[in-house]
Amino acid sequence: MKRESHKSLEEVHESVDTLHKKGFFKKLLAFMGPAYLISVGYMDPGNWATDLAGGSQFGYTLLWVLLMSNLMAVLLQSLSTRLGIVYGRDLAQACREVYPKPVNISLYLLAEIAIIATDLAEVVGMAIGLNLLFGLPLEWGIILTFLDTFILLYLINKGMRKMEAFILALVFVIGLSFLIEMFLAKPEINAVLKGFMPAIPNSEALYIALGILGATVMPHNLYLHSSLVQTRKFGHSVKSIKDALKFNLIDSVIALNLAFFVNAAILILAAATFYKAGMFEVADIQDAYKLLEPLLGSHWAPILFAIALIAAGQSSTITGTLAGQIIMEGFVNLRIQAWMRRMITRLLAILPALAVIFWFGSAYTGKLLVLSQVVLSLQLGFAVIPLIHFVSNRELMGRFVISFKTKLAAWLIAGIIIILNAWLVINEVTGWLKNGQINGLAILLIFVFLTGITVLLFYITFMPWLKKPPVKALKLHAREDIENKFDTPEYKRIAIGLDFSKIDHKVLQHALALGKPDSQYLLIHIVESAPAIYHGQNTADFESLSDQNVLERYAEKIKEAGYNVSIQIGYGNPKISIPEIVQKFDADLLVLGSHGHKLLKDLLFGTTIDSVRHKVKVPVLVIS
Repeated sequence: MKRESHKSLEEVHESVDTLHKKGFFKKLLAFMGPAYLISVGYMDPGNWATDLAGGSQFGYTLLWVLLMSNLMAVLLQSLSTRLGIVYGRDLAQACREVYPKPVNISLYLLAEIAIIATDLAEVVGMAIGLNLLFGLPLEWGIILTFLDTFILLYLINKGMRKMEAFILALVFVIGLSFLIEMFLAKPEINAVLKGFMPAIPNSEALYIALGILGATVMPHNLYLHSSLVQTRKFGHSVKSIKDALKFNLIDSVIALNLAFFVNAAILILAAATFYKAGMFEVADIQDAYKLLEPLLGSHWAPILFAIALIAAGQSSTITGTLAGQIIMEGFVNLRIQAWMRRMITRLLAILPALAVIFWFGSAYTGKLLVLSQVVLSLQLGFAVIPLIHFVSNRELMGRFVISFKTKLAAWLIAGIIIILNAWLVINEVTGWLKNGQINGLAILLIFVFLTGITVLLFYITFMPWLKKPPVKALKLHAREDIENKFDTPEYKRIAIGLDFSKIDHKVLQHALALGKPDSQYLLIHIVESAPAIYHGQNTADFESLSDQNVLERYAEKIKEAGYNVSIQIGYGNPKISIPEIVQKFDADLLVLGSHGHKLLKDLLFGTTIDSVRHKVKVPVLVIS
């Protein structure tokens, strides 16, 4: 469904108040949270696969890639939060406002591919964790990952702070597990320190390094973070925005360094056990699990490994869903129920995972995980470059535009990402051609695809310098567009939604108070019984007749008080029936109670109010 609201993640937008927090630490705690949701994306099962592959094949050599990726992530995430805090748009929304439709569609498709690649890693990782701990076959584990949709729905209904607490608990489990693993592995400190010296031994190391880069600087997290910071309610003065930027930067530094510790611990664990023992091909999580006990001499090592894996998969799948929602709503202005979004994304991830397992066997899951992270790396430039352009634009950011040094560092990061990706693509395609692995048609398709991607990359890189973005800047304290004269609206035709609950009395009180002596009122009630859903107006069951009688009694009481009132019974789904009745009545105001549905109907249909207010073209007053 199309929507006009500019609020990102509207159901939790500005839901966490920071305005009334006094003192540095209380203020910091109020802002902390979004970066932890971001950080779990940096320690998902896809990261595990690249870290295990890097540590087992090259020892500590690629630790510097993790450090570099983490520094990149901190800078880019700070730019993402700046966009959300200052401009009040997430990255996908900003793209939609600047780029023409074909470019937006292309960027949206690439972003969706990144979401699917992320979800693929989470699906496989969760299934492997369940298999290792409980012996559940991978196929069944993958299918069971559908169930996390209900966890996401429950957490969203409980609010952002509850979701952040749940994620933080999972992060704690992951961190504690690897802290113990590191203690058992006893890595060589001197060798660890040497690993922070930049080196790429061969093309295989480049492939793994790019996987690490893609797994750490995840593109969908840039969209997500620019939205999550808007869940905090803060003032729009210069000082308030400076405080929001400062506290979110602290949040990002702490959370992302925790993610760096987890990733470094996995790579060091692989280097200290597998590489040291001459097991250079341990890229599969299952192999790592089986070998940890004999190499470390503790039966707790593999158990902690599997528990951390499940925690990582579960936490990252929640943030992946939120990112998918932001991308869909931001780029194409389309909003669907969160559970449906989760199911669609998960299905697109489950199918290739099941296909690989059935076709090649479980031994290929490690390669599938690494591939998913390389796909993320290839998509990075298409998220990073627009972000840099937006936060470098003084008309959009005002006095909060990034400095020259920050801009230079950001473009250096973007250049490194693009050059490494181009290097990888050239190496891979050249290898396919030399080995005769692709035919003429495949060569043509690859050429067309790479040409299109290159043109898109050049467009988003150079067009903003050649053409001024058609976006109005967000002005602080500027309200020139609002007139000083505020006329009181007159509501002549008021529609009132009733569901015969305790809140009906308050709904009627507010609705009648807003009208004039000659206003016309329409009482609406929707019968949601099974016969009503299937037979509509032809329904004549006890519930519909009883509801008709109750609504008529409501109308009689209101008429006795001197009001002009009529009634309308609808049938079936309120989200469809209420907007139709309101439009037919030609109402200029709709008044509803905030009761909504219960959990089961929320799951199936979504809340009535959210859907109705997006479909009607008149003001909606919600009484709670």
